[in-house]
Amino acid sequence: MFASRARLAYKCNRLHLCENPMQPAVPSPLPTETVSISAVAAHAGVSVATVSRVLNEQAGVRAPTRDKVLASVAALGYRMNHLARSLRTAESRMLLTMVPDVGNPFYAQIVRGIDTVAREHGYFVLLCDTGADAGRERSYFDLLRMHRADGAICLDPDTVQHALSHESVSLPWVACCEFDPAVAVPYVGIDNHRAASDAVTHLLSRGHTRIGLINSDERYLYARQRQQGYLDTLAGAGLPVLPQWVHTVQSLDYEAGTAATLRMMAQPDAPTAIFAVSDTLAIGVLSALRQLGKRVPEDVAVIGFDDIAIAAQIDPGLTTIAQPMRELGETAARLLLQRLANPAASVPGVLLQHRLILRGSA
Repeated sequence: MFASRARLAYKCNRLHLCENPMQPAVPSPLPTETVSISAVAAHAGVSVATVSRVLNEQAGVRAPTRDKVLASVAALGYRMNHLARSLRTAESRMLLTMVPDVGNPFYAQIVRGIDTVAREHGYFVLLCDTGADAGRERSYFDLLRMHRADGAICLDPDTVQHALSHESVSLPWVACCEFDPAVAVPYVGIDNHRAASDAVTHLLSRGHTRIGLINSDERYLYARQRQQGYLDTLAGAGLPVLPQWVHTVQSLDYEAGTAATLRMMAQPDAPTAIFAVSDTLAIGVLSALRQLGKRVPEDVAVIGFDDIAIAAQIDPGLTTIAQPMRELGETAARLLLQRLANPAASVPGVLLQHRLILRGSA
């Protein structure tokens, strides 16, 4: 009778279904906050140094010993104190990702790429929305100066990054998408001039000679390079560019693309094709053309840039320049990890390939 009650009470305790009025036959794991690394070492019958090597994934521990330590960690419910570890090693295991607008879907895949590589190497990612503001960017870089973060990946405009150019050697950061080769900071991006030229060349091949441009804030390197690619390609084809065919907007949202298109199409000799420097703007272009009763691509052809997920889902599908967004993030993270591993090493800049994706809009 007594043995049956003891067995029942033990089962209830293990399943957390009822209170056990008796001492359980096997002790429960200690509360996490009371378990020390010394307790793990004693439980496993090894030294504290051995437990430390296992937890920090260091070499020099035989597989059976490692398995025994990990079994003790699980049995006792031990959790590593990452704050204490960071204070001992001067490492936070935190990487900053500074984005000018977290609401822009273009950045989502880049951040996922960064996070994938970071986690593979035991780092966490802190996403920082700077609003493309130099002051906010500097405040985030203070986290590097105070060793609250180990490194940073900056997607802010290259003009904003210049404020930090004098710290390009002392602080571990890399530039992604936006960069200035004259600044001694590792970078990854694409050839925006060539990509824009490919977009305009495609429209020329379809017989268009009146091609409009909806461009973004020229604080951004990509905006300046894509506009220059557009201008150079039309000049190479011997075609004029009327001022009313080029519209610059200060945001990349759909409404900005719609408003710019309505203004552009109200002009005499309106374009028969429009190149927008982002897919979000291009989707706004399509909305404006529907409002005006224009057929796409029969009346007006449209090309975007980036190849965000929605570009393939709208009707008609958006012809666009595809950036390797996830690969941009992965490469940026690897460049940063190289710099952290060897601060004195020269880490080169990388240009990735773009692609023209043909769909129904052009």
